[in-house]
Amino acid sequence: MPTERWTVGDVTITKVVELEFWTSHDFFDEMLPLSSRAEIEALDWLTPDYVRNGEDHIGVYSFLVETPSRKVVVDTGVGNFKTRVAEVWNQLDTDYLKNFRDVWEPADVDVVVSTHLHVDHVGWNTKLVDGQWVPTFPNAAHHLIEREFTHWQKLADDNDSVHPFLDAVSVFNDSVRPIVDAGLAKFVEPDSAITPEVALIPSHGHTPGHVSVLVESNGDSAVITGDLMHAPCQIGHPEWSNLYDTDQAAAADTRRAFLERFADTETLVIGTHFGTPTGVHVHRDGAAFRLSPAG
Repeated sequence: MPTERWTVGDVTITKVVELEFWTSHDFFDEMLPLSSRAEIEALDWLTPDYVRNGEDHIGVYSFLVETPSRKVVVDTGVGNFKTRVAEVWNQLDTDYLKNFRDVWEPADVDVVVSTHLHVDHVGWNTKLVDGQWVPTFPNAAHHLIEREFTHWQKLADDNDSVHPFLDAVSVFNDSVRPIVDAGLAKFVEPDSAITPEVALIPSHGHTPGHVSVLVESNGDSAVITGDLMHAPCQIGHPEWSNLYDTDQAAAADTRRAFLERFADTETLVIGTHFGTPTGVHVHRDGAAFRLSPAG
């Protein structure tokens, strides 16, 4: 599958596709309860890349960030052969690992960063081998925000899935706990530098310890959003929080601050769930914002 690759100074960022598809508007209508279909369709800059014929374009990806000294993976998707409540995630059998190996060997990865610990961001932390979940990236330090980890660990230990769609217990036990047990977890602050070119940005709201990832090199910059936005329409309506945000008010504030920071700059904004084109530029548009695909 053709993919996107961006150059940011001395850094390259490659998108590895796990899933990419068009889904009915009903999916986002439920996920973004404050939205309306009329308001979404009024954002003419969404058409045809992100909205068309009653459908929305979304994806699940990893982002492979290669600096002069490190290979860093941002988010690891859903994973294969994992039992999940949501049909869209359940018992996947995708070409993710083949797509990944077209870029790097998993054993060559130095760092894995999870923007947060939801089902579609940590799944390929592990793979199934002889009936056991083992690390997919056996030589990588998996950077975890302690507040984020503690939140989901408590839910898992209490057998409390909150929203069943999130599979909090199963996800923690098959995709996070094995990383800790293998000694690969590294607890870091939400504003930590990963390399001289790669740093975390606190962006809580969707989850308690959510982070975005900023890449800066030789005067160029890019930022990987994580789930502070799920859909491009939230650029036009940053007040539209997600049903699954742990703090919807904080998520809206974080999203607007993020957009204010990066609008009308040269920074490439990589929307973690945006369908192709996934890399965009953000511009001010009255009291809100709009996007243009990055050329």
